[in-house]
Amino acid sequence: MSDFAKPLGYRLITGPDDAEFCARVSALLDQGYQLHGSPALTFDGDRVIAAQALVLSHPAGSEAAEESPR
Repeated sequence: MSDFAKPLGYRLITGPDDAEFCARVSALLDQGYQLHGSPALTFDGDRVIAAQALVLSHPAGSEAAEESPR
């Protein structure tokens, strides 16, 4: 998993449907991402491959995230 200096508003995580995939998604949820839609699954002949989209409701650096409550 690559790390970015600035969080992205949208991430699509893909990989074998295993504990490492679940840990990657869980780590992003801990960072404030939310699941976006249902996961997608396919079979590559050897294993199940999963994909899950995640979004930040207010990406870091956006005006909405920087506004202070009134």
